[in-house]
Amino acid sequence: MVIGLTGGIGSGKSTVAKLFSKFNNIAIYNADLEAKKLMNTSSEIKNKLIKEFSNEVYKSNQLNRPFLANIVFNNNERLNSLNSIVHPVVHNHLNNFIKINNKKEYILYENAILFENKSNLFCDKIITVTAPIKTRIQRVIKRDNSTYEDVEKRINNQWKDSKKIIQSHYVIHNLSLNETEKEISRIHNFLTNTK
Repeated sequence: MVIGLTGGIGSGKSTVAKLFSKFNNIAIYNADLEAKKLMNTSSEIKNKLIKEFSNEVYKSNQLNRPFLANIVFNNNERLNSLNSIVHPVVHNHLNNFIKINNKKEYILYENAILFENKSNLFCDKIITVTAPIKTRIQRVIKRDNSTYEDVEKRINNQWKDSKKIIQSHYVIHNLSLNETEKEISRIHNFLTNTK
């Protein structure tokens, strides 16, 4: 069983995934982390990115993130090009991960753009993590040392919470760590049929 875990930037989705990691009968796949690794290790991705964005996209054989971010975050067409190169490779990588972990109760599949890239279509259930916009912006500014405008731009590139919630089976309002932990245990128990 694949459980999608998503939430807009600053919602605390990664914190929620970390809290799920206390259960040893599940496996967690972080799409963002794996995509970052694959962008530096997959020759298929590297060749396509260089062809699409020029040789400058890699510096000392490592992805030149600022260069790429500068191109894609202001241009939806270029962002779609990037996604069409990276997502199929990540998807294959995830499928292998699922096969390797097929004895686990479920795979928690953490993906910030689960709905945007249609990954929700192969999830059995979906959990969306939410928090008020102001809280999310403050968290990201503190975490990434970003500007208010940068964070707002990134939020506007993602689906609105209301649109995600409609298509989710569970919603975690991530404001109080204590409440979030209780909600995670409740969802886990429900998914694994334990009291």
